[in-house]
Amino acid sequence: MNTQKASLDDLASFAIGQAEDSEGASGVSVAICLKGAVSGVDVRGGSPSTRDIAALSPLANRRATHAVMLAGGSSYGLDAAGGVMKYLEEKQVGRNIGQTTVPNVSAAILFDLRCGSAFSRPGPDMGYKACVDAYSGSSPLSGNYGAGCGATVGKHNGIGNAMKGGIGYAFLRYGELVCGAMVAVNCAGDVLGPDGKIIAGTLNDDKAGFADSEEMALARYKSYFDLFGNTVIGTIMTNAALTKAEANKLASLGQNGIARRIRPSHSVPDGDAIFALCSGEVEATLDAVGILATRCVEEAIFDAVNSAKSAYGYTAMADLAL
Repeated sequence: MNTQKASLDDLASFAIGQAEDSEGASGVSVAICLKGAVSGVDVRGGSPSTRDIAALSPLANRRATHAVMLAGGSSYGLDAAGGVMKYLEEKQVGRNIGQTTVPNVSAAILFDLRCGSAFSRPGPDMGYKACVDAYSGSSPLSGNYGAGCGATVGKHNGIGNAMKGGIGYAFLRYGELVCGAMVAVNCAGDVLGPDGKIIAGTLNDDKAGFADSEEMALARYKSYFDLFGNTVIGTIMTNAALTKAEANKLASLGQNGIARRIRPSHSVPDGDAIFALCSGEVEATLDAVGILATRCVEEAIFDAVNSAKSAYGYTAMADLAL
C-alpha cells in the first residue's frame, strides 16, 4: 500500500480557518479540534514568540488543546488568540467549568512587520474572523493568505533581496492513518526543492540568481548580520492516538521537514516552532506517524512558496525568471 494524497475532509475532527488584512499584509490561520486534541510542541528557532505552550509539556496537567493559532504581526499578533478563545467559548468548545467554557488555545507568531504596513497587526477581531471561516466549511487557501499574507523568505542579502513566502498545506494517508500540516513559511534562509536546489530565497543584488544563504552566513562568521523578519511556524494534525509525550516527539519529528526544505533552518534569527494535534481515532506507531508528518511539513513548505503571488514589492517563485 502506497502513501496517498488526502485532504482536510479526511481529518473529520479538525477545521481550518484564515483571515488577513491583504492591504496591510498580515493575517491569522487557525487549526481547531472540536473535541480537543492531545498536543505537543517543539521550538527550535532562536527567536520565538509563543502563547500558552508550557501547558503542552508532558509534565503539565493539560489533557487537550482545542486550537492552535498561527499569526503574523510579530508579538503583537499574539493578541489575536483572544478572538479565537471568544469564538470557541461562544461555541462551547473547551473545558466546561460550569459557569462557562474555557478553550485551550496555543499560538505562535512570525515577524512580517517589514512587509506591507508595520502597523497591520492581527488582533482579536481577526482571530475571531479566522474561526468563522473555519466553521464555514471552506477549503483553506495557500499562498498569500492567513498567517502567510505578509510572509517573506531569504533575508541574508537584505530585505530588498528577499522573496515572497506564504502559507501552505499538505495531507497524506496511509491506510486509515491520516496526517496533515499547515505551515507559514517566513524563513531567513532559502527553500529547497526535492533535488536540493534553491527554488526561493535570498537573491543576488542583480536578482539574476540566488545568493545562497548558508554561504553568506559562513562568509560573515565573525559577526551577525542584521537579520530580522523571520520564522517558520506550523501545525501537524493527525487522527492517530498518541500520548502527550508522543505528541511532543511528533512535533519534534515534524521539524525534520523544515530542516529538509529550508537552509539554514532553526537559526538564531528564526523562531521556528511546530505544534502537533492528535485527535485519537486510529492506533498507530509514533514512527509511522512521524514519517507521514515530516512528509506533510515538507510538502506544505513547497505549497506555500509555489502558491505565493508577487506582492508588496517581493517577487514570488512563480514569477522568478531564472
